[in-house]
Amino acid sequence: MSKIIVAQSAGFCFGVKRAIEMAYNQIEKNEKTYSYGPLIHNKEVTGDLAKKGLTIIESLEGIREGTVLVRSHGVGRAVYDVLEERGLGLVDGTCPFVKKIHSIVKEHHALQRGILIAGDSRHPEVIGLNGWCQNAAMIIETPEEAAALDLQMGADYTIVVQTTFRRSLFDRIVAELKKKNIHLEVFNTICSATEKRQAEAADLSQNIDKMIVIGDKKSSNTQKLVEICRKNCENTVHIETICDLVLNNFSKNDKIGITAGASTPPAIIKEVVVTMSEAFDNAVQNLGGSEEISFEQMLEDSLVTLHTGDVVKGTIIQVVNEEVSVNLGYKSDGVIPRGEFSGDPTVLPSEEVQPGDEIEVFVVRVNDGDGNVLLSKKRIEAQKGMEEIEVAFNEKSIVTGLVTEVVKGGLIAVVNGVRVFIPSSQVSNRFIEDLSVFKGKDLDFNIIEMDRVKRRIIGGRKALVEKEIGEKRAALFATIEAGSKVTGKVSRLTDFGAFVDLGGVDGLIHISEMSWGRISNPKEVLKEGQTVEVFVLDVDKEKGKISLSLKDKEKNPWNLAVEKYAVGSIVEGKVVRMVPFGAFVELEPGVDGLVHISQIANKHVVKPEDELKVGQIINVKVLEVNADQKKISLSKRQAEAPVEEAAEASAEEAAVETEA
Repeated sequence: MSKIIVAQSAGFCFGVKRAIEMAYNQIEKNEKTYSYGPLIHNKEVTGDLAKKGLTIIESLEGIREGTVLVRSHGVGRAVYDVLEERGLGLVDGTCPFVKKIHSIVKEHHALQRGILIAGDSRHPEVIGLNGWCQNAAMIIETPEEAAALDLQMGADYTIVVQTTFRRSLFDRIVAELKKKNIHLEVFNTICSATEKRQAEAADLSQNIDKMIVIGDKKSSNTQKLVEICRKNCENTVHIETICDLVLNNFSKNDKIGITAGASTPPAIIKEVVVTMSEAFDNAVQNLGGSEEISFEQMLEDSLVTLHTGDVVKGTIIQVVNEEVSVNLGYKSDGVIPRGEFSGDPTVLPSEEVQPGDEIEVFVVRVNDGDGNVLLSKKRIEAQKGMEEIEVAFNEKSIVTGLVTEVVKGGLIAVVNGVRVFIPSSQVSNRFIEDLSVFKGKDLDFNIIEMDRVKRRIIGGRKALVEKEIGEKRAALFATIEAGSKVTGKVSRLTDFGAFVDLGGVDGLIHISEMSWGRISNPKEVLKEGQTVEVFVLDVDKEKGKISLSLKDKEKNPWNLAVEKYAVGSIVEGKVVRMVPFGAFVELEPGVDGLVHISQIANKHVVKPEDELKVGQIINVKVLEVNADQKKISLSKRQAEAPVEEAAEASAEEAAVETEA
């Protein structure tokens, strides 16, 4: 007894099936409906649709009312513009795979990149793609055409490919283009279902005696299947329906393979298989299987049954624009939108998975409205994560979550795909004004409240922070000593000083200990977050206080004051402060001297302000230096005396000369 083997991917792809379903649904509304070009390369289907009222048009000329159905091949931007301008209804049956290519062409054309399309220039899909770059694309059908292309040296080009194009041919075209001195960005936009169908046809045709390819003579993807099969099996026949099949060409001992193009309805495939099975009393087998089964059982077993809420495994087909396509063994492929891939919105699916990977998913909806199965990986993570969080809640153990959002009243952290709310009062042991500093960081915390039914989960790290600080405080106070030099980070600035985090414990630098010079505000010297080296002045373990200083005693300017400001020398200084009994003059940062009111001028001075002003630069004479008490007595009057005496002498000499 011979055997009939049917390729698993034979027949309708989900894009074609979706467009046909949309057509029948539209017809049921009893509205005037047009199909922009034949909806499918199959006379049986298009004939049935025509009987039910669907009119095929090749242009919008003369169409002023009704609804236009765009077929799965898609159309150019101009068609959409005309539909909108005329107020015509639109049912968009463009295959989602083709839609994505439209977006690529439109985006890259806007970036002024040259657009290349690998495909049949006469095919409606390619014509439609060209319409998204103002028909400026260069269309390539063969590697020879690619080699002959005259492209601008060093320019930017983008290449896409017709969804039903042969992968091997596309690879050869790309190889030729890469030999040219251009910047080429390659998008392999061949439909995964097409690639799979062609791969199965190639494999099957190498292992049978005779091959049958079912599909319309005008179908591009069917013609490619015929080409592939004939390379491996000379006895390949191409039929459109059972009427074209000559049974005399087959015998009972033949091992027969059957595949079908994407436009071939399941009913036609079934009719061919059942007829041959009955004629030769053959068993029918699915490609890749070994058990001989009936055709009806084959159809039942080849497609899995899906329901909303199911958890199933599938294989990654491709990742396009961060949307993941998954083969589930179902009549339609599954799609994981980026938002359903991970609880962490920063995760890029393209960096996490690749074609061929097995993945476990949650079925959100069996039909998302576009003919796809809507899937979620995020919900699988959340289910597992919820169990882990419940264990952590019951055992009061610590969990780690990535902070993904700053919301009103707190933070959102994701723990194994589960969103946990951390109130601002539980973020730390003290008030934190700007919670955005935590975004993108991993935080450890406890689960302090959990309601699985309401999915209300609250985390808290206040107790953890207090415990951690307590441990750090104990460790620090056990080792820190007055006189030591330590490193810390400025955690907070006040008018009177700065608090420095020494590792869980804050020490205070008083404003007077920030500089040897005079400052009015700590912000003149420090800023929050700055790392500083400080000197420990005092440690009070009982009160938990640490006094710090930025001033290095070895660099105390008073250490050299006696030598630098010798008695009798005249130096320059700046008036920095007025008092009733005189004025303080800064000789250098950290070293001030006093000009007594009696030493300001060679006359009676009532108030220092009458002769001096703050900020004024003056010359003073050093009268006395006491480095131990940090005092220097200065005189402006005596510093100016030599100048005055010289002026008087000059005046007298001038008078004598005049008398002479």
